[in-house]
Amino acid sequence: MSSLYDTEVIIVGAGMAGATLALALASAGIECLLIDPQPFDAQLSPTFDGRASAVSFSAFRQWRVLGVGDRLAPDAQRIEQILVTDGHPPGAAARTPSAAWLRFDAAEIADRTAGEPLGYLIENRHIRAGLAGAIGAAGITVHAPAKVARTVSEGGPARVELDDGRVLTAPLVVGVDGRSSGVRRDTGIGTLGWEYGHVGVVATVALEHDHGGVAYEHFLPTGPFAILPLTGRRASLVWTETADKGAALKAARQEIFEAHLRRRFGPFLGGVSLAGPRFTYPLGLQLAERITAPRIALLGDAAHAVHPIAGQGLNMGLKDVAALAEVLADAARLGEDIGSEGVLARYARWRSVDNLGVALATDAFTRLFSNGNPLVRAVRDAGVAVVNRIGPARRLFMTEAGGAAGDLPRLLRGAPL
Repeated sequence: MSSLYDTEVIIVGAGMAGATLALALASAGIECLLIDPQPFDAQLSPTFDGRASAVSFSAFRQWRVLGVGDRLAPDAQRIEQILVTDGHPPGAAARTPSAAWLRFDAAEIADRTAGEPLGYLIENRHIRAGLAGAIGAAGITVHAPAKVARTVSEGGPARVELDDGRVLTAPLVVGVDGRSSGVRRDTGIGTLGWEYGHVGVVATVALEHDHGGVAYEHFLPTGPFAILPLTGRRASLVWTETADKGAALKAARQEIFEAHLRRRFGPFLGGVSLAGPRFTYPLGLQLAERITAPRIALLGDAAHAVHPIAGQGLNMGLKDVAALAEVLADAARLGEDIGSEGVLARYARWRSVDNLGVALATDAFTRLFSNGNPLVRAVRDAGVAVVNRIGPARRLFMTEAGGAAGDLPRLLRGAPL
């Protein structure tokens, strides 16, 4: 390490994508450090983040390579099937679904995935705990709690100024600091996007009957109502509602919430009850106008934040991680300046088009399926019914959703850097 710098890469944001990037860079011998405003231990609390993430099988390969897969395996529920139905309000799950339904089965693509599931459902707190353990074992420096006051990237090395007066320098700063990214703001990168006017009501529920590794998604006029399988006969509920109704559901007494919940679920999984706190998260689309600047790279929600309708949010960030880590590792082996414009341009070319495509697709799905217009619904149902009967189309969708299509970085193929 040159005496000009404190480290080779400063990662602002020690969440799931940021911590994964740190492990990936460390595996390639690139020195890095993490900065986060939250105490690292606080991120492991069940009340910090009540969500669960659908992790593609290719993203889980990356974690296996980085030594996190074994830590997460006990809490990772395999998704063997996904059943998508066009629901009928108000009791979508209770009624017989329309002719518009899709079933995705991992067995259909087992020949190209070596028997991997469609993905894994893992509670975010378990992901954070597994990553924190691996970060500690790797000896990666973490500054937390530490708040970034300003990021400067013009005229020399990138500089991160903390609000306690410390200044850290590196050839490259990576902003993984969420939708309201301070790194993005300080760099002058704008955003495009909009809010959907809905929130996701998230809770963990206990089930009477086993879910069999099946994820259910019912589309209602306000958005998807998803029942996502977790370990131990539990499920993660993602209930899309208007902001007002979402707030009311969050604040309602437990017995009232559970009554509404049973009405939505119907009887097919038996009795259902809350097994943890409720959370609400606003839903919207946001894209950074670009994902690089002089000595700056953006990834994860700092670069793109999408509707959870297809479960691609975290997976997009983990794809960013794999691509950026590979670009930097290859550049370092060639003796290149890892923060140079040419190196960062390779990352931008690799990820920008895919990120835009996934963002536009999730927005289109949101508008198409969160729509009660009878004419739109009739056309939508006809199209979904046709796709369900076309095996190659289903298999293509499963491969794409699993992150195994296109020009895959080495980590997503299960190979080390």
